[in-house]
Amino acid sequence: MGNFIDKLNEGKTKQIFELVDEPGHVLVQSKDQITAGNAVRKDQMEGKAAIANRTTSCVFKLLQEAGIKTAFVRQQSETAFVAAHCEMIPIEWVCRRVATGSFLKRNPGVKEGYRFSPLKMEMFFKDDANNDPQWSEEQLLETKFSLAGLNIGRCEVDIMNRSTVAIFEVLERAWATQNCTLVDMKIEFGVNVRTKEIVLADVIDNDSWRLWPAGDRSQQKDKQVYRDLKEVTPEAMQMVKKNFEWVSERVKLLLEPKACGRVVVLMGSTSDLAHCEKIRKACGSYGIHCVLRVTSAHKGPDETLRIKAEYEGDGVPTVFVAVAGRSNGLGPVMSGNTAYPVINCPPITPDWGAQDIWSSLRMPSGLGCSTVFSPDAAAQFAAQIFGLSDHLVWSKLRASMLNTWLSLKQADKKLQACSL
Repeated sequence: MGNFIDKLNEGKTKQIFELVDEPGHVLVQSKDQITAGNAVRKDQMEGKAAIANRTTSCVFKLLQEAGIKTAFVRQQSETAFVAAHCEMIPIEWVCRRVATGSFLKRNPGVKEGYRFSPLKMEMFFKDDANNDPQWSEEQLLETKFSLAGLNIGRCEVDIMNRSTVAIFEVLERAWATQNCTLVDMKIEFGVNVRTKEIVLADVIDNDSWRLWPAGDRSQQKDKQVYRDLKEVTPEAMQMVKKNFEWVSERVKLLLEPKACGRVVVLMGSTSDLAHCEKIRKACGSYGIHCVLRVTSAHKGPDETLRIKAEYEGDGVPTVFVAVAGRSNGLGPVMSGNTAYPVINCPPITPDWGAQDIWSSLRMPSGLGCSTVFSPDAAAQFAAQIFGLSDHLVWSKLRASMLNTWLSLKQADKKLQACSL
């Protein structure tokens, strides 16, 4: 491991060291300490550092593989990970799906279990002396924070708000595969000192959320168990540690794909290969296996149906994409003969395109194929079908939606700066 000189910071549960031989990076070292109520209650919990580090490393890997920007770089040891050096924005962003905890105290009359759709966002200023007061967006804007040379204004607040919702939804979807309800969660953002980008930073571990197996609060597995202890006894601490270990083991399963689907692209002839390769490439970006085959429903219908049977027969969930120029017989023949989804993605030519397209649009009754022109969009539509049952594919779609929004936001900010 690299030499680290400076301890940059120390909090209740971790220490941050500067990595000398990796400029722009820090080591986040967890401690065997658990605290509650702003460290009013504080205990040693042997093995907590390793459990927390395992949990946070898995969560960040899940988010990063989905395509969400985080400070996490790699797990370095049992109890530490390497991250991009960030200047932290001193706000805890809290996202809630189910009303519980402090929300009920602050909003008398709301019953525990009330579901927020859309998610409920709150923010708290990190100020131990004043017990982390709740802040409004206006307070955050009026403070005019400047971190690593980035002024925290309207654009930056919107970015953190949007990102928090996307991060919550990705983790909520992942935990649902383990029949666990992600009730609420707190996260923090930092400004990467090198890129000046706002990224998810700090940690996300079992201190960061409420997690209720089967949506049942009495089975809660998170730090609330420790907060709720009447008195701290060795037996009680063993139970708390068991819960933390359960979460750190379960969180690994969130990285495993639940269902494995594939896209089978059928093309009428190899002249459509370039178009099909674009579909295959786009499928790859969602982690979906894609097979290319050549068959013409006009010239060899028996062969088309044989290929169809081959992919129907092995039990792998399949979406067929039909790529045929001129008159598209392939999509409609497939659609009339399989219960699997069929997407037409015809390569349109400028000369006859306006006429050819009708062979993909106007169908006899009983056919349900859809038609998408762009190869990227055909892959995206297939991914949305698989995303219904595969949380990893869904996460990539959700992150891609966030990143598209972010790039528009940034483009607008740049343009405003130019025209001022």
